Amino acid sequence: MKKKITLKQIAKELDVSVSTVSKALSNSKEISEDTTKKIQAFAKLYNYKPNNIALSLKNRKTKTIGILIPEIVHHFFSTVIRGIERVANRRGYNVIVGLSNESFTKEIINMEMLANGSIDGFILSISKETLLKQDYHHFNETINQGMPIVMFDRVVSEVDCDKVIVDDFNGAVKAVKKLIENECKNIALITTMDYVSVGRLRTQGYLEALQSKGIAADSNLILKIDDSLDVENHIEVLETEIAHFLKSNPGIDGLFAVNELYAVTAMKVAKKLGLQIPEDIQVIGFTDGVLSKHATPSLTTVSQHGQKMGEQSANLLIDRLEAEEAEGEQYFTNNSSKKDFIKVVIETSIIERESTK
Repeated sequence: MKKKITLKQIAKELDVSVSTVSKALSNSKEISEDTTKKIQAFAKLYNYKPNNIALSLKNRKTKTIGILIPEIVHHFFSTVIRGIERVANRRGYNVIVGLSNESFTKEIINMEMLANGSIDGFILSISKETLLKQDYHHFNETINQGMPIVMFDRVVSEVDCDKVIVDDFNGAVKAVKKLIENECKNIALITTMDYVSVGRLRTQGYLEALQSKGIAADSNLILKIDDSLDVENHIEVLETEIAHFLKSNPGIDGLFAVNELYAVTAMKVAKKLGLQIPEDIQVIGFTDGVLSKHATPSLTTVSQHGQKMGEQSANLLIDRLEAEEAEGEQYFTNNSSKKDFIKVVIETSIIERESTK
């Protein structure tokens, strides 16, 4: 009897990507016929068993929800999980958490592992590498096989499913308008590269707030951090970039950062440069996490209400699962369209602390 083999092992043996193997096993037209035949033959030889999600759903319910998140230490994601668990437990469901570590390949492997009879549906936030590649085949295949997905925070229009998002754009508008109302004249932005939608929307909100107040945007006052760098483990690189940025723009008296790590690091660097907060420079961050509360001075921030986002996501998914069970129908039908899906927008709020006047 031949040993069983995993998706990752097939990819390694045939010197192709996990994505290529995944697509070939589902007969995707993106993969050449020769490659598809080779992969399928190898999989058959080694007794590889692809997911049969639809069969699993038809035959049994696990009463378990799979959660897939990009990182576990991030305070925002931990609050979302708390919200999901509260609703799931109240409605008789358990949860399993998988971690992509911002990796496209790990995201695919985690989904395959969890979907193989372990769970009834997914709640997930997309990894940065997946957003960069713009390859969403694994989500669409999972849905098409009959397993519902709810996306939260990082979502894409290319996948038709229920979604729960933060109003990133208006959250940024509120933050920058707060700095303008506090009489800041030169407001800087520390943001991410544009391929992550939340960073892009918060950047657009910054620009909109300036424009609405008749202030011309200055590209010199925008610092974009390379998201491919693991800044939490290379904080000195982030500090160096921000120090250079502040030294190059000594007139900055207000700063909006698209996440709390950038904001807290900016305050640390500003103090090293001899600036007083909030007297010389006022700072607002995004995501009301542990760093915001315990920074010195404490950080004024845009709260995303992560727990509420988790609760909404869990209710959407469980409602889908229970409606399907009651109707005896598959989640997806040929008549499905985008109008069938729900997009919930969570409003943000500003939590004022010591980093603003």
